[in-house]
Amino acid sequence: MRTSARELLEQLLDKDSFVSWDRPPVTVAVSPRYRDALRKAAVAAGTDESVLTGEGLLRGRRVAVIACEFGFLAGSIGVAAAERIVSAVERSTELGLPLVASPTSGGTRMQEGTVAFVQMVKIAGAVAAHKSAGYPYVVYLRNPTMGGVFASWGSLGHITFAEPGALIGFLGPRVYQALYGRPFPEGVQTAENLYRRGVIDGVLTIPVFRRIAHRALSVFSGIELPDSAAGRSSEQIAASEPHRPVSAPHSNDVATESIQSDVECDRAADDRVWRSVLISRRPERPGIRDLLRHVTQRVPLSGTGQGESDRTAVLALGRFRGQPCVVFGHDRRGQQGENTMGPAALREARRSMALAQELRLPLVLVIDTVGAALSKEAEERGLAPEIARCIADLVTLDTPTVSVLLGQGTGGGALALLPADRVLAATHAWLAPLPPEGASAIVFRDTDHAAELAAAQRISAPDLLADGVVDRIVPELPDAADEPVDFARRMVAAIAHELAALRARPESELPTARQTRYRRLGLPGSTS
Repeated sequence: MRTSARELLEQLLDKDSFVSWDRPPVTVAVSPRYRDALRKAAVAAGTDESVLTGEGLLRGRRVAVIACEFGFLAGSIGVAAAERIVSAVERSTELGLPLVASPTSGGTRMQEGTVAFVQMVKIAGAVAAHKSAGYPYVVYLRNPTMGGVFASWGSLGHITFAEPGALIGFLGPRVYQALYGRPFPEGVQTAENLYRRGVIDGVLTIPVFRRIAHRALSVFSGIELPDSAAGRSSEQIAASEPHRPVSAPHSNDVATESIQSDVECDRAADDRVWRSVLISRRPERPGIRDLLRHVTQRVPLSGTGQGESDRTAVLALGRFRGQPCVVFGHDRRGQQGENTMGPAALREARRSMALAQELRLPLVLVIDTVGAALSKEAEERGLAPEIARCIADLVTLDTPTVSVLLGQGTGGGALALLPADRVLAATHAWLAPLPPEGASAIVFRDTDHAAELAAAQRISAPDLLADGVVDRIVPELPDAADEPVDFARRMVAAIAHELAALRARPESELPTARQTRYRRLGLPGSTS
């Protein structure tokens, strides 16, 4: 049996100590079918959203808690769920409480499209602020924890443990099967394997996690409370507890049916968005190296500085029309087949952020990716945690940032470079939690509905502009692949303009303004 949110709280906290912080979910614009799906999910799960928040006592210590409920639309995170999570994180920070988070989720709520996907930025930002204030953040991953949830707040814990037998990973096995025509290797995305690989700190039942969390919080606070398990390792404690098998995850039929029903046939919109997707994939389309040909004072750099290098990314110093900056981005020509952005590229991205911070230079990030690496090696080398750290670092960076959506913007590999003071997009660029074919595989179990889902999820540059994800569209006349030099010059000029404007602002204002931008994204009245 899968552990519900309320069962987790009952086993984790002292008896009758939980006090809910939850208010009614914020209202977001939804279709009648999606509204009906939300109603059915509430009845099935016994909760009004996919997450419960509040506070309680953990062996006598006051803590804040966030617990996902998989029974509510597969624990997916949309705008309302994200708002509840962020409000709880902020409240725990204001109260100075340790925070224990227990995700279980299939990832982004696909009914709400790309705006739901970007919610992971504001959750990661709130967690980063909580940690920066000096308060503990402890994570307990439950079965299953996948996708953007694992690649954001599920991977930012000071310490991270998981439920025995839990499916944990960035990549959805069904998406891999649909894209590559073969099953994903077995045994990779398990709590036990990730523990052996050093991605998480241990695999514990809830009663054992309760003891270990209490002990860790005692160390974090410097105040010792009685612990009958003192002196015993987590492995020794776990060995003394009965092992409770965890059931494998299953699809949420209500969620899938509601998405299928919401994909209304608007052929003109489908054609417009799908045309942009196809244009963004043209081999002749200019990429980051074409932009750099029009940058002066270029200094190419390579690798993480710690013995790793990834040829799917480019790192350099340079000047855009006289404006100095650090540049990092995806290299479309280095991405072939399954060779896409891996953990080393994300660590290189974090090197670019550290360079910008230390040198007091603006940072320019270029998004142009088919997605982060979908492989056994990437999962076991900590792909999802590196995405989470990139997002958290970028949201809190003290220097001006410009993100450029140049072409394809798929999944966590794109989201890792998105949070910025200003976001530019080319006419035919797009941003989505999955490639449209992958989204179709999840919703319809085929790839035939990719065009419809691309339009329904509002992934195109004009939709992103309307929804407040993008600030400005740099035109293609009509297709960057047919005017590569002119387009590259136009984009370089646009980046230079944004850098000049940002450098004229006091640096102290930027992190707060950036966090406010993503804090409000998707809420009623927040779009441009």
